[in-house]
Amino acid sequence: MTLSALTAISPVDGRYRRQVDALAPYFSEFGLIRYRVRIEIEYFIALCEWPVPQLSSVDATQFPILRSLYESFSEADAQRIKDIEKTTNHDVKAVEYFIKEKLKGSPVEPFLEFVHFGLTSQDINNTAIPLSLDEALTNEITPLYQKVYVRLQQLAEQWNDIPMLARTHGQPASPTRLGKELCVFVERIEKQLQLLAGIPTAAKFGGATGNFNAHAVAYPHEDWKAFGDKFVQSLGMVRSQFTTQIEHYDMMAATLDAFKRLNTILIDLDRDIWTYVSMNYFKQKLKEGEVGSSAMPHKVNPIDFENSEGNLGIANALFEHLSGKLPISRLQRDLTDSTVLRSLGVPFAHSVIALTSLLKGLDKLELNPAAIHADLEDNWAVVAEGIQTVLRREGYPQPYEALKALTRTNQKITADGIRQFIDELAVSDGVKDELRAITPFSYTGL
Repeated sequence: MTLSALTAISPVDGRYRRQVDALAPYFSEFGLIRYRVRIEIEYFIALCEWPVPQLSSVDATQFPILRSLYESFSEADAQRIKDIEKTTNHDVKAVEYFIKEKLKGSPVEPFLEFVHFGLTSQDINNTAIPLSLDEALTNEITPLYQKVYVRLQQLAEQWNDIPMLARTHGQPASPTRLGKELCVFVERIEKQLQLLAGIPTAAKFGGATGNFNAHAVAYPHEDWKAFGDKFVQSLGMVRSQFTTQIEHYDMMAATLDAFKRLNTILIDLDRDIWTYVSMNYFKQKLKEGEVGSSAMPHKVNPIDFENSEGNLGIANALFEHLSGKLPISRLQRDLTDSTVLRSLGVPFAHSVIALTSLLKGLDKLELNPAAIHADLEDNWAVVAEGIQTVLRREGYPQPYEALKALTRTNQKITADGIRQFIDELAVSDGVKDELRAITPFSYTGL
């Protein structure tokens, strides 16, 4: 079969491709190759600016021409590198040969052996991949989490004053407010976004085993550690000082774990909203032509929250594997990180699919005040906590036990039953008025 959205094995590149297309420049094979070219070019320019003595004559006017190799990088360029790789059987070496091929006949041709000078392929990969991840997060992914955060803030404010029966252990509990329950998720997301922002993007840059061996033997009097720090910093990252051939990935693992926590919070939200829909607290806006069930015409299923939950689960399984595997490498290098990193974009793609569905679902919600009101009216027993607490304040004998005896009978507790109980209490009229003011609609705390 010819590869298409219909024949793709992964739903990320099939059914959901439209939703995640913006991630392709960062996580696709094309994206990886383009970032590799970018690192090779910027490294060559950095050597010229340092300067390495043999490169001191390279005119800075050539730098924009050099940068155009990755700034205007095309699919045809990527394909050319893949064609070269068929001969080299090495993906990063193919990038080096491509750059030399493109710059042949240019003013920098005499200096082309300084492309990839002293480097191992992981100096390229372990700067290219963290950089592509950082820019994908900044430009596409984190803003989507922030969009969910803002939307929840808006809904929390909109529904701030809606009293609602709470349920602990699935049982009716002290009333709350709908807006406050959404604020729980707003605060949790906010804290995780703050933690995420504090995680640096780390890169490895130091030669075959992390010691600048080749650089130091060629130019023993240059401060290559300072050069490496400056170069990596110029890319917006920090250089890990002590490494093997590869980055140890601890900071990347922290980033992946941060997104796993964010997704876990959103799974919790999905399940809560799903439950509120099942309780009829929310109805969902109808769209002309949509079908909820192939057999039951009346159904409008909460599919957006179900889709979101499912994709967040897939994302988290991959985040967990990546964050647990990447920091582990046998001795100075094994290739398990290389194959695993090729799936780095997949959990983020599933996260984007999930957040898109979640936002769609939130926008379809319509409050059903009648159902919320009826649930409160049907559960007058929940004011027992407030009544017995006031009675405790007044020194009334065994108030908890008195309310327990009232509320644990098989007889339904109603507003009239609560009023009758209050009327028979041996307390002042002022306290009775205070107790009568406690209703499932007003007993919502702060």
